[in-house]
Amino acid sequence: MYDFERSKRATHAYGLDDIAIVPSRRTRDTDRVNLDWKIDALTFDFPIMAAPMDSVMSPSTVIEFGKLGGLGVLNLEGLWTRYEDPQPLFDELAEMGDDVRTTCRMQEIYSEPIKPELIKARIGEIRAADVPVAAALSPKNTARFADTVVASGVDFFVIRGTTVSAEHVSDSPDVLDLRKFIYELDVPVIVGGCASYQTALHLMRTGAAGVLVGFGGGAAHTTRQVLGVEVPMASAIADVAEARRDYMDESGGRYVHLIADGSVGRSGDIAKAIACGADAVMVGSPLARATEAPGKGWHWGAEAWHGSLPRGERVHFDTVGTLEEVVTGPSHIPDGTMNLVGGLRQAMATTGYSDVKEFQRIELVVR
Repeated sequence: MYDFERSKRATHAYGLDDIAIVPSRRTRDTDRVNLDWKIDALTFDFPIMAAPMDSVMSPSTVIEFGKLGGLGVLNLEGLWTRYEDPQPLFDELAEMGDDVRTTCRMQEIYSEPIKPELIKARIGEIRAADVPVAAALSPKNTARFADTVVASGVDFFVIRGTTVSAEHVSDSPDVLDLRKFIYELDVPVIVGGCASYQTALHLMRTGAAGVLVGFGGGAAHTTRQVLGVEVPMASAIADVAEARRDYMDESGGRYVHLIADGSVGRSGDIAKAIACGADAVMVGSPLARATEAPGKGWHWGAEAWHGSLPRGERVHFDTVGTLEEVVTGPSHIPDGTMNLVGGLRQAMATTGYSDVKEFQRIELVVR
């Protein structure tokens, strides 16, 4: 703890850039590394989720990501559930360069109401492709559209916001009671973000199958500048991992998955997030570099089009290859932005670990 003069104390926290993985006494061949991630009744080829952001996940890229072996998540508050054909709007945004004009235009086009029939249609399209279906809503819209989402046949219901708590103080009669909502739901719920031991413990007690740690939003996020709020991811993941251990004892062995959601831009970040205790990671910005990305290199989160307090500017990335190349390779760029799965596999092979659960126990150093 650090003292701020005489009135405040603060904890020293670390981001993923502040830590490094320490090699162990052995190495192994990459083909002896198992990256399988099992959550609820489903098993994935690697522990990576694609973030529910319009700039990277359309129904078609969700399907492609699922066929590659991961879990893509569709944003049910995005353009795909507001417009029958949103492609002209993506094209328009891709051609806009002025940040202020772009923010105003995004606020305008995202003011179109969400349509339940489009929720059904988009989820149905993904379901028909025979890949796992995950769809996301913010806490404020969860109760309103939950019945439609569940009836449409999702495998995972993702409740994702900048910060999500099990208790929300409000005068509104429509406040989401997470514990009651999850208990009554027939599908597993992944909820977050959170950044601390106590908040994570509260979310785990709601019955969630997974907890998102961090803000999400990646490079497009400016919550620190607008709200003064920040999540140093290495410390947050380790803190929530401790909450998971304590919750297992409290619940008699119930395991809640920890998914790192934020500051994961390269394969090395994925490895370090898992080394801190994450079971999986949620990525957005690396996928914005794929040729199939709906944003055409532009990347933004839901915060960018907030009606009264936008706090996430668009950022632009150079296209580096196909979605398959970005996720599973081969890579032709030596900076960790391509072949994310291969980078994680190589990190585990280099340090001698055979599976993700073992890799969570690796030694770390502060740089």
